[in-house]
Amino acid sequence: MTDQSEQLIPTSSGLRAGNRALSVMDQIREAILGGAVAAGERLNEVRLSRTLAVSRTPVRAALQALAGEGLLDYAPNRGFTVREFPLDAIVDAYEIRASLEGVAARFAAERGLSADEHAVIGRSLVAGDRLLERGSFGPGDLTTYRDINGDFHDTLLAAARNRMLAEMIRICHHVPMSSNRNIVAFEHRDVRRRHDDHHRIYEAITAREPWRAEMLMREHVSGVKASLIKSLAERGG
Repeated sequence: MTDQSEQLIPTSSGLRAGNRALSVMDQIREAILGGAVAAGERLNEVRLSRTLAVSRTPVRAALQALAGEGLLDYAPNRGFTVREFPLDAIVDAYEIRASLEGVAARFAAERGLSADEHAVIGRSLVAGDRLLERGSFGPGDLTTYRDINGDFHDTLLAAARNRMLAEMIRICHHVPMSSNRNIVAFEHRDVRRRHDDHHRIYEAITAREPWRAEMLMREHVSGVKASLIKSLAERGG
């Protein structure tokens, strides 16, 4: 078992410089869900507190809370380690997400988007178009696309205006690799297909076609699941 907690949240990742408003728990959670911390890695309080420039007290509280969320395991004399999720659990999380996010898209189409929600989604679609029009990706593009994808999905979930639904989807996101912040397959063809899905989903929602919006979102999340399985198989994972 490895212990790489001094490098879990490097300053180059932008988690310290770009997200100072995030709590210690949010930063560690983001590192886990974003794939910066591998399953089975041990998290060291002292090294984390040094990396995050905070005392050990908030780090300890954050680790305990994340264990409560199911992201970490705790064992006496060994401390906290990132929980390992088998592939079938990750696949199940994607299938549940497909159903729940489909319902969210339907609710958004039935209830309509606010002006701010239209604006955020519109910006994410334009930003994605610009990213893809170059034909290839460069350094930093993965982070850019992660934000684009997160803005789209998070805004549609907010537009569903259903707290219970949001909480259920949040639980799915707590399974590493199933969060919309973790982009596993980052090939131009895959991203092009996903972004085109975003356009179609948005068009269905703005046309107030709830059942079409739900179907498109279900297919979209299921397609991401298929890309993930293919990517892991190619890695021998």
